[in-house]
Amino acid sequence: MVRSTTVVRQVLLGLAVALGVGACGEGDGSHNCHAGEHVRLVKRMQPGALDAAYGPTRPLQWGQLNVLHTSDTHGWLSGHIKERNYGADWGDYVSFIRGMKDKANNMGVDLLVVDSGDLHDGTGLSDSTKPNGEVSNEIFAKQTGYDLLTIGNHELYVSDVAYQTFRNFSRTWDDRYLTSNVEIMDPETKKWEYVGKPYKYFTTPKGLRVMAFGLLFDFTGNTNVTKITPAAEMVQQEWFLRAVNSSDPIDVFVILGHNPARPSRESSTFPIIHSAIRAIHPETPIQIFGGHSHLRDFVVYDQSSTASESGRYCETLGWFSMSGFNSSNSNFTGISNPVDTPNHHNRPATVNSTSPFLYSRRYLDWNRLTFEYHAPGSQLQPGRDQRREEPHPREGESRQLGLQVTKHITKERTRLGLGKVLGCAPQTYWLNSVPFMAPTSLYTFLADAMSKSILNNTRSHMPRLHVSNTGMARFDLHRGPFTYDDNFIISPFPSLVMFIRDVQWSNVKGLLARMNAKGAGQGKRVEVEGSSKKTGLQMYHGFDRNAFGQGERCENPRVGAFGAMKEQKSILKRRTQEVLEIGYTTEDDFGTDGDDTPHKEIPRYGLPDFFEARAGFPDDKEPELVDLVFNDFINDDIIIGLEGNYAPASIEPYLFINNTLQNFLVSYVETNWQAGMPDCPILA
Repeated sequence: MVRSTTVVRQVLLGLAVALGVGACGEGDGSHNCHAGEHVRLVKRMQPGALDAAYGPTRPLQWGQLNVLHTSDTHGWLSGHIKERNYGADWGDYVSFIRGMKDKANNMGVDLLVVDSGDLHDGTGLSDSTKPNGEVSNEIFAKQTGYDLLTIGNHELYVSDVAYQTFRNFSRTWDDRYLTSNVEIMDPETKKWEYVGKPYKYFTTPKGLRVMAFGLLFDFTGNTNVTKITPAAEMVQQEWFLRAVNSSDPIDVFVILGHNPARPSRESSTFPIIHSAIRAIHPETPIQIFGGHSHLRDFVVYDQSSTASESGRYCETLGWFSMSGFNSSNSNFTGISNPVDTPNHHNRPATVNSTSPFLYSRRYLDWNRLTFEYHAPGSQLQPGRDQRREEPHPREGESRQLGLQVTKHITKERTRLGLGKVLGCAPQTYWLNSVPFMAPTSLYTFLADAMSKSILNNTRSHMPRLHVSNTGMARFDLHRGPFTYDDNFIISPFPSLVMFIRDVQWSNVKGLLARMNAKGAGQGKRVEVEGSSKKTGLQMYHGFDRNAFGQGERCENPRVGAFGAMKEQKSILKRRTQEVLEIGYTTEDDFGTDGDDTPHKEIPRYGLPDFFEARAGFPDDKEPELVDLVFNDFINDDIIIGLEGNYAPASIEPYLFINNTLQNFLVSYVETNWQAGMPDCPILA
C-alpha cells in the first residue's frame, strides 16, 4: 500500500514543527517549562509527539465477545513523544474506546475493556509525585470504559502506594477491580482486606454470563502491609471453590492477571487456576489476559481456552475476539457472528478442535493512525481526514472527551516540569537492541555517567568500583532533548547509593564475574542502616529477577503450531516499495500475523545481571584498596559476591540520604550534554 498524500504531508509537517522550539505555559515546580522546552502546537497528542509514518490496512476480526486489553502501562499516559509508532496519549485512547464501544453496540456484540496492572514506575508523570502515582492514577481513571482491572506488583512495593491503591484507585472501580490473591492490612479495621474484590460475576449487555478473577503471580517483594496468597493456596480457599461451583450459569471464565500468559514462563501461575477451573468445568471457555513479562503473546491452553498478553508502556493495545456461543451453551442475545469484516476468518484454538469456539487476536500499535483506522472519527482533526467508513454520530462528543484528557496531561506535565530540557543527547543509546557495552549501548553511557557523576568528595582520593544491576535501567535513551521526564524514563528507581570503604582489590577483582555467575536476587534482602528500606525513601527497590524471569525485556516468543500466516505475508508484499519502521514482529501460538501494523524486526541482545564502572584507578598498576560503590537494591548480591570477606555491617551510605541513583543522570547531563542547547530538536 502506498501512503496517501495526506499522510505524507502530515508526517512532513510534523517533522517540520518538531524541529522548532516554541513557548510553553508557566508552571510552579522546580523543573518548570522554559524557553528550551520542546513544544509542537497540535490539537491532539502531547506537544512534540510525532505521528506514525503509516498504520494498519486490515479490519479487526470481530466476534460475539470482543476484548481490548492493556497491561504494564507504567505511567506512559503521555505517549512516546520521541517515537513514531506509539505517539498517542491517554486522551487519544479515551476517544478510541468510546468509539469502539459505540461500534460494538451498533454491531450487536459485546466489547470488554480490561487492564492487567502495573501503573507505576516508568515516567515522570507517575514517579515525580509523592506518593508515586498521585497524578497518573487520576488520569488513568479518566478511561471510564474499563470493565475489569487487576493489580500489578508495582502497586505493592511501598506502603504509601499500596494504601493509595486500596483507598482511592480500587474504589474508583468498585467491583470491577479484582485482586483475588492480594490483601492489605486495613489500618482502620485492623483486619486483612482485599485491595479490590476477589471475584466478579456479571452478565454482559448481550447476555453472556461471566465469572472473573484477578490473579497476581506469587510475588514476594511486596511491602509487609500487604499479603499475596500463592495461587496453589488460593484455589483451595472456600470463597474460590464457592465461586467456581456457583449454581449460577457461567458462559465464560475471564481471568485477569499480572502474570505471564505463557505457562512455560517460570513465574506464571495461570496454569494453577486454569487446572482448578477445568476440574469442575471441563468444557466452559476460559479466557486469560496476562501481563508482567512485557511481551506481545498469545497462547493456546486447550481447545476452549487461550491466553493473551499485550506488551508494555502504552506501546500495544491488545485485541481478542471469540465466537461460538449459542442457545445450547450460553445466554447470548446478540447476533450469531458479526458481519463487519469481509475477510472474517476467526480460527479454532487447536487444529483438530471439537469445540464450537473460534478466536482471533491482534496487537495494535498505540498511535492515532491505528485508533482512527479502527474507530473512524475518534481521532479526526481540522484539515485531516482518515475516515474508513461513516463515523458514529457521537464522534464529536468522543473527541471532546479525549481532548479534555489530553489537555489535562499537558497541564500536569507543565506543572511537574517534565518537559524541561536539561541537555542535548548526542546519539541514541539502546537498552538491548545492540550488543551489551557496544558504543551505543545504554550501559556504556550509564557506566560513563556513574564513573563521572557519583562521587563522595570526602572519598575522592580513593579509586572507585561502581557495580549496579542492569535492571536499574528501563528504556532507551533517544538522541535529542534530554528532559526531566527522561530522567525517570531511563531509570525510575530512586535507589540509594551505598558503599564499602577500603576494600582489598584482591576481593573485588573478580566480583562482577562471580555475581553474574550466581545471578541476581540471591538470598534475602540485606537491610542496612541508612538504606532505603530503613529510611522509606525508595519507591521501588529495583530489579527482581525472581519476579521477571530473565528480566523485563521485550522479546518475541517462539512460533507456535500454526506457523506463518498468508495474510501478513501479503501485507508485507504490498509494502515492498516502502521502508518499514522498526517495531514489533511477533510470533505466537497463532503464527506471525498478529501485529496489526507490520514492522522491521527489533534486534534483541542478552544482558548480564550486573555491570560495572571504574573511576580513579591508577594508569600503570592495580590499586591495593578501592571503594566499592553500588545501589542498595543489590546489598545482598554484593555481600554474597564478596564470599564472606565482608559483612552487611560494612555497608554504609556513600552519598547524602536524598541523593539517589536517579540524581546522577541529571548531574551528568547538565555537565556534559550542553552542546546544542538551548534549541535541541527531536531528530526522528
